[in-house]
Amino acid sequence: MKELNCLHHITLCTGDAQEDYDFHTRTLGMRSVKKTLLYDGKVPIYHFYYANADGAPSAIVTSFPMRHTGRMGRRGGNQIKTLMLAVPRGAASYWLERLAAHGIAATLTERLGERRIAFTHPCGIPYELVEVDDDPRRGWDQAGVPLDAAIHGLHGIEVTVRDADVMDDFVREAWSCERGVDEGATVRYAMGAGASGSLIDVTAEPDLHQGTWTFAEGTVHHCAFDIANLDLQREYKAYVEGLGYTDVSDVKDRGYFDSIYVRTPGGALFEATVSKPAGWAVDEDPAHIGEELMISPQFEQDREEILEIIGRVAY
Repeated sequence: MKELNCLHHITLCTGDAQEDYDFHTRTLGMRSVKKTLLYDGKVPIYHFYYANADGAPSAIVTSFPMRHTGRMGRRGGNQIKTLMLAVPRGAASYWLERLAAHGIAATLTERLGERRIAFTHPCGIPYELVEVDDDPRRGWDQAGVPLDAAIHGLHGIEVTVRDADVMDDFVREAWSCERGVDEGATVRYAMGAGASGSLIDVTAEPDLHQGTWTFAEGTVHHCAFDIANLDLQREYKAYVEGLGYTDVSDVKDRGYFDSIYVRTPGGALFEATVSKPAGWAVDEDPAHIGEELMISPQFEQDREEILEIIGRVAY
């Protein structure tokens, strides 16, 4: 059952809120498409959404700045390891210079036949900018990065696992993927035609200690994948459970999309997501998305108290 289309978004647990916002919008030149709060738990935590010009599925990076909670994560095995973002062919030299100008060490590498710029988020999460040809997704050019270098969206993720065989079974049988090329300990899987934005790289690293799965600074919490509608999502949930992967959540309303979650046998948390028709304009003027902090109505009366806990960010 090949119902998943591409990556939808990836969600990170980062450090300081202002640092995270500046890194994505000012250093990487991504568009802020939503500022809200984490829906789970009792401690208020920002939830920032960054994207390309359109804020479409396969182009979204989200973060939970965790510094004020004191929860520190551990990067390790059985966890999403690396976030890959797509940039135009020939943009590597621009990004090496830009990242250096922002005090970020970066390295030009090549892997699986792709030129990549490797660096880390200030909280330590590995990032790669991958050069891609003919990507139709629109970059955002309103934050100091020219269109010929702007980020198109997600390229893929790298998942590190102790046992590659059980993850191979899952991504092929349950998660809409076909197995593709491999290099060393890494195997690439792709959805659909295998375009940028639909890739999962699985790397076997059996000697790594177990990484954190909770909300905790310095780790990737989960990756979401796009599915067309709620009926297909319901069918897909039943299909995955029918294969024996019964650790699938009920549908959760996340305000801007509806999601189900599954803990994969390789450890990473995956999500199948249906975007709501109004998208980011559910609660904001479409021309001004991502400009103000949006708080669910049941918490609006506590806005000032919440802001004192999580810290005020100068956008």
